[in-house]
Amino acid sequence: IHVVHSGVGGINESDVMLAAASDAVIIGFHVTANPRAQKLAEQEGVDVRTYQIIYEALDDIRRALEGMLAPETKEVITGHAEIRKVFRSSSLGNIAGCFVLDGDITRGSLARLIRDDVVVHQGRIASLRREKDDVRSVVAGFECGITFESFDDIKVHDIIETYRLEQVAKSLA
Repeated sequence: IHVVHSGVGGINESDVMLAAASDAVIIGFHVTANPRAQKLAEQEGVDVRTYQIIYEALDDIRRALEGMLAPETKEVITGHAEIRKVFRSSSLGNIAGCFVLDGDITRGSLARLIRDDVVVHQGRIASLRREKDDVRSVVAGFECGITFESFDDIKVHDIIETYRLEQVAKSLA
């Protein structure tokens, strides 16, 4: 927040012109804008806000500032699967025969391949099969076949970790 000008008394034309030049909002407390200033504010596109209760002014400014904050992206882990066997397919490439350790694995979800506690690849799950059927998701305690989009370097005992990204609105504390 940058306070361009502060003063006492009603809102006048010079206040509106200053706000227009500096692309600012006029905030008035227990005052009004005279009719010429109101007309000029409409012409210049200046936002004039007046308040009678100080808490309403503070809350409105806080909401405006929170709206200016970019949302924070939070990563939520949805599941883990261990590769127990690698199957080779001439049409699909390498298929990871997995056991879902926790959570659930969903087709198309974001995933990372972890080998010896190091992330080897990040991408999306291209296909997910349970026995011979294409499935949308597989929950913990079941086996499945997983292929990555454009990635084939998978090995036994690698861990596949799936996650989703959530947007969390920031707030002023």
